[in-house]
Amino acid sequence: MATELFKLVMSAVTTTTTDTNPEVEKYFYKLREDERSGGTITIPSTQFMDDSGNAVTGNLTTVATDNGYYLLFVNGVLQQSGLYTVSTDGSQVVIPQASTVPVDAPIILVVNNFAPTSTSTTTVTT
Repeated sequence: MATELFKLVMSAVTTTTTDTNPEVEKYFYKLREDERSGGTITIPSTQFMDDSGNAVTGNLTTVATDNGYYLLFVNGVLQQSGLYTVSTDGSQVVIPQASTVPVDAPIILVVNNFAPTSTSTTTVTT
């Protein structure tokens, strides 16, 4: 009798769903002349208002390491990320080389963090 090789036949389908879950905070400020020193604007967190119009009483939300970013708008214009810094604890925003920003210009800081979740389902048929 001849030898016969039997092969196991199997297939699998995996479905993965990922949700990015952005968490966005917006902070608003109108430039006051006393926040400028030598062309640099330093804004303490307590000078900002939140998205509901309430004064910020603590620090600003900071970005999650490798999972978020800031956007800064000065007088409605998006600024390059190298033109400002947000302190690591969220206590202030510093904009160097800002001598031409007019008093009462709106400054908006947007903090976007992500809290992604993923689920996978694998179905195996034999």
